[in-house]
Amino acid sequence: MSLVATSVVGVRASQFRSSASSSALLPALAHRTRAYRSLMTPAGSGRMRLQVRAARLESTGLSVGFRAPQFELPEPMTGKIWTLDDFEGSPALLVMFICNHCPFVKHLKKDIAKLTSFYMEKGLACIAISSNSVVTHPQDGPEFMIVDAEKFKYSFPYLYDESQEVAKAFQAVCTPEFYLFKKDGRRPFELFYHGQFDDSRPGSNVPVTGKDLSRAIDCALSGQELPFVQKPRYVCWVQHQMEPVTGINNYRAWQRTYPFSL
Repeated sequence: MSLVATSVVGVRASQFRSSASSSALLPALAHRTRAYRSLMTPAGSGRMRLQVRAARLESTGLSVGFRAPQFELPEPMTGKIWTLDDFEGSPALLVMFICNHCPFVKHLKKDIAKLTSFYMEKGLACIAISSNSVVTHPQDGPEFMIVDAEKFKYSFPYLYDESQEVAKAFQAVCTPEFYLFKKDGRRPFELFYHGQFDDSRPGSNVPVTGKDLSRAIDCALSGQELPFVQKPRYVCWVQHQMEPVTGINNYRAWQRTYPFSL
């Protein structure tokens, strides 16, 4: 989900009263992500719960030709360190930002596994990256990535971006995000497609086909131009919980954690 994720932050009511600087907390949150809609609700034991929600999020529109950033990431399954140079001999590279818990990713996992396996036999290189914070989402940690990779029989390396620096380099803002890079000869990998898997969404009753991504891969591997307009990937921000520090210092800690918490 979104790198600037929705959160539920428990804050003691007394902290709001005792710290003058805490009065800046709500405006600061609203200013940081304008799509947020804030709602204060009482929580059982003398606490106030700040519930922040947001509308669905659209993946950012990078320009075609954007060069694939360098990376060096571990694969929890094998312990191997992977870099962009490992795929130098491939005509196309698919980079997917996914995670374990995201309902939009869960909706596609089986079909992602099928589609990537099919095209990797045709020469496509493929990796998936999880950049989620294990502080907010322990279920997205390396040990659970291994479980997911085994369960869905991923044929691609599932890499862990603990520092979240790779997510920043790719300007990834949600999960899932699909980046298809094309390579012409000795030129570096350049962005060819950055859009949706298909039109299906959880609860939409639209079957998962992988139509958009598979057409893009076909074009990249055959040297053709895209015959259709790329559609951005839409996702919804989910709610997160974290225990506060004190006063406005908690907001600063929240800022450091959430800008790249998928």
